[in-house]
Amino acid sequence: MNKLLVLSVLVALLALSAESFRVPRQTEEEEGSFTKMTGKIKSYYSSAVDTVSGYVDSIKGLKLEEKAKNLYSDTTNIVSTYAGILQDQLYHFFHH
Repeated sequence: MNKLLVLSVLVALLALSAESFRVPRQTEEEEGSFTKMTGKIKSYYSSAVDTVSGYVDSIKGLKLEEKAKNLYSDTTNIVSTYAGILQDQLYHFFHH
């Protein structure tokens, strides 16, 4: 999702910089130049969207959220076990 946000900002900045770019005025070629620029921007945008969609699909395919939940639950179980052992050791150390 962060890649999508970054890519969207970059495309927006590209669009803003393309608007400030001035092409010398020529009556017959003005529409052609603008159409070419618009076409290139649209193609850049569509390729960026396709790339980001591919990234999102690959991330969903990895099931990272499920792996993170499993890792958290396993780590919590391990830490609680060792914390209990340490607590018992300290109790017996100070009370005997």
